[in-house]
Amino acid sequence: MTTQPPILYSFRRCPYAIRARLAIASSGQSVALREVVLKDKPAAMLQASPKATVPVLVLPDRVIDESRDIMRWALRQSDPHNWLCADDPDQLWQSEGLIQENDAVFKQHLDRYKYFERYPGHSQDYYRQQCEVTLGRLEQQLQQSAFLTGEHCCLADIAIFPFIRQFAHVDRTWFYSAPYPGLQRWLDYHLTSPLFLSVMKKYPRWEEGNAIIRFPK
Repeated sequence: MTTQPPILYSFRRCPYAIRARLAIASSGQSVALREVVLKDKPAAMLQASPKATVPVLVLPDRVIDESRDIMRWALRQSDPHNWLCADDPDQLWQSEGLIQENDAVFKQHLDRYKYFERYPGHSQDYYRQQCEVTLGRLEQQLQQSAFLTGEHCCLADIAIFPFIRQFAHVDRTWFYSAPYPGLQRWLDYHLTSPLFLSVMKKYPRWEEGNAIIRFPK
């Protein structure tokens, strides 16, 4: 009898979904990928998670609908690249702090920078300057080490990278001319990594009755 894999509802460009897919792919876990359209979310996903945001991981015994928790679930099964820094609790603690700032502070300013027309209270430049508070902190760290918490890629790098990617894509000319050489190098490293390229493949929209798409293949 074939065991059905966990189901992952995802959206290709969503930074939260990207980091979940990166962790799943790194861990070697196999899931049934269901690519959704955010403007027309499938009923099965909404039933599994009324939050109605991606990613959503449906396991036999529970549903995980926070991207950070999906990352941890996958890496606790297998962490071949030691992203959880099992041998360095201080590095993991620092990593968690950086992720918290990204999710609670930077993402809010990033949304306003990217979609500034929806937030007429300030200019796009103003919202970018708010983002730069976090960018400056990351740059300071990347001037001292190859990755955000040291010389080893860890959970923070993988969790934050998709959001810096999104920020850079708003105005690539500005980003690559800004005084963030460490951040630019770090971003380019992740953008060209085989793992990232593998999780950004395009898949058709999932609909009820479709064949299972196993991820990673």
